[in-house]
Parts: sequence; C-alpha cells; structure tokens
Amino acid sequence: MNREIAMKLLEFRDVKVECAENGEAGVCKFSESAAGEYDAVLMDLRMPVMDGLTAAMAIRSLDREDAKSIPIIAMTADAFDDDVQKCLDAGMNGHIAKPVDPEELYRVLTEHVRKKGENDADY
Repeated sequence: MNREIAMKLLEFRDVKVECAENGEAGVCKFSESAAGEYDAVLMDLRMPVMDGLTAAMAIRSLDREDAKSIPIIAMTADAFDDDVQKCLDAGMNGHIAKPVDPEELYRVLTEHVRKKGENDADY
C-alpha cells in the first residue's frame, strides 16, 4: 500500500516511476539499464529475496560509473537513528520515514537529484 501511495504522489508531480517487487529485482533493473537512465532509487529496507541494505550495497558495487553516484534513498518504517545510520553505512544517501509525508518525499528527492547535478526540476 505504501508503494502505491508513493507512486501516486510521484506521478502527480509527473515523475516517471518504475517498481521492482524485491531488492534483487531492483538491482537487476538498475544493472540492466542504460547508464544515467534513473535519476534516483527509492529503497524499502524490508523486502523479500534481498533486503534494501543488501540491494543498496549491490548497486554501489556494480562496475559502472552511475552506480557510485545514483542517489539511493531509504523509504522505510525503520526510522530510529541506528536505522538511518545503517542506511548511510550501506551507501544510501538519505532516509524517508513511513508513513510518507508528501512534502518530505519531494524535498528529499529534489535535494539529492540536484546534488547529482542532472536535474534541477522541482518534484
């Protein structure tokens, strides 16, 4: 349900959204995409097959330039300080707590995509 809500919030701002059913599928989608195809990755921590921390580390370890620079943002109910630190230690750039506050989602994405330097549009 949270994924559907986030998708609708992003699509409302004309953001193209693709979803993966689990962490392993997300890593595959990214690794099979053209370099620069994605502006950011929103990553749940609790997914079947491969959790979000493992998936983020797998993306960061790929042998392609954008794997090191793509903003990976945790979007999870795990919101204690140590959860946020685990995300950062796994190579994620930020953290959004569930339930998702739409303005926080837009703010965090805008901040990290701007840092990446490829898109100055506001979400």
